[in-house]
Amino acid sequence: MSQDILINWAPQETRVAVVEQGAVQEVHLERTLERGLVGNIYLGKVSRVLPGMQSAFIDIGLDRAAFLHVADLMPNIAAKHAAPRERGQAAPTNEASAQPAPNGGNARVLTPDPVLPIERQIFEGQALMVQVLKDPIGTKGARLTAQMSIAGRLLVFLPQDNHIGVSQKIPPAQREALRQRLVRLTATSDGSAAGGFILRTNAEDATDEELIEDTAYLRKTWLRIKEASTRQPPATLLHEDLNLMQRVLRDLVSAQTQSIRIDSREQHGLLKAFAAEFMPDTVGKLQHYSGERPIFDLFNIDEDIVRALSRRVDLKSGGYLVIDQTEALTTVDVNTGGFVGARNFDDTVFRTNLEAAQTIARQLRLRNLGGIVIVDFIDMVREDHREAVLTEFRKQLARDRVKTMIGGFSQLGLVEMTRKRTRESLAQMLSEPCAACSGKGVVKTARSVCYDILREILREARAFNPREFRVVAAPQVVELFLDEESQHLAGLSDFIGKPISLQAEGSMTQEQYDIVLL
Repeated sequence: MSQDILINWAPQETRVAVVEQGAVQEVHLERTLERGLVGNIYLGKVSRVLPGMQSAFIDIGLDRAAFLHVADLMPNIAAKHAAPRERGQAAPTNEASAQPAPNGGNARVLTPDPVLPIERQIFEGQALMVQVLKDPIGTKGARLTAQMSIAGRLLVFLPQDNHIGVSQKIPPAQREALRQRLVRLTATSDGSAAGGFILRTNAEDATDEELIEDTAYLRKTWLRIKEASTRQPPATLLHEDLNLMQRVLRDLVSAQTQSIRIDSREQHGLLKAFAAEFMPDTVGKLQHYSGERPIFDLFNIDEDIVRALSRRVDLKSGGYLVIDQTEALTTVDVNTGGFVGARNFDDTVFRTNLEAAQTIARQLRLRNLGGIVIVDFIDMVREDHREAVLTEFRKQLARDRVKTMIGGFSQLGLVEMTRKRTRESLAQMLSEPCAACSGKGVVKTARSVCYDILREILREARAFNPREFRVVAAPQVVELFLDEESQHLAGLSDFIGKPISLQAEGSMTQEQYDIVLL
């Protein structure tokens, strides 16, 4: 299946669309101000060591110093990047963990010792390579580690460790075979490991060639980081986690990809240089789009994004889907709508469900819906129709890069499936809970709000003795009080013996109101 990737770049936001057979299947977004620091590697400078907290503050060039706990420190790395001391100033040593140099000389090297206190491992002014574990939040600085890890498409590289591991999400029966395979593929020419690797979940079915290519990319990245650490001053960024465009080359490009079009000449040049160094097979697919029409207009992608935020999805046959995303799961309801074109009712239902199976698979990718998904197909009497719909659904889901699992029809006629959560859904990235309904999706009617106000005035009248009650509410509520509910308002005023005045406030939502005691 042919695939095209379109990249729309702007200083504030990068958008990527994956198009297959002329229809957009995936949309990825990255906003400049929302990019985090997690994964970035810095050459930091120790600004303070706090023995009482067994931690240190590290200057990595941000507004606030970052935090490093002793549990996240590797003494051998700390010693390697230690800044030279003034002549005659002794460096901190640890006799318990010091070992003779490999060549038999007098030099001593430090090995990791979790019991060793932090003040005997690092010192103020020392240069130290660190990686961000957690972004700064509020008044707190970033959380750091000195134990590096670099994520690739299929593997995670541990340059300071020789451990070879496999994701815990892969079934236990397959882990040992995959681990032995990874040991063989990652061994260097002299048989040594040269760093550790962890096989990611999405590499379960990867070929040897794909794993070798990812290994080479990760090792080359680490060599570039180490080389930069020898010539850059402290508080310098050595490695920034890949941006969206670079992750596209790493994760989305496949043999089926025909072109990668980007509408920025400058970013096209930068991406081409990155591809030439790390992924030379993709260079020939990169194209600069210079057309007058916005690049996303080529396949009406913006319209598809707008439709992807709607609950209802219309089918070409006249049927429609209703998709509801909740905290725990996503539900999809299939309806025939206006489709009456088949010869009989069974065929109408069957054709609607077949089209729905194709559309649901696409919508799951487009909206990036993860977790448990419950699909309520229209009830089918014939078993062969049910099997055909399931077969088509599985066929469409097989095109998804994200791992999915699907069961059969339940006793209630529902299809249960799961899709791995990889990032926020499209709706979560582009929208927020409604200010009027607080995310409920519904608001009280104006008449219900009127009755709430009447009850509230009655409560206030029993507790206080003001000269007058003034109701400040939305215009539609005030209008209802002046018209259909005027008799009830006047009756309450007579009952409590106080005048009640009305004031319309256009900035208020239908459910909002204030009762002012005058």
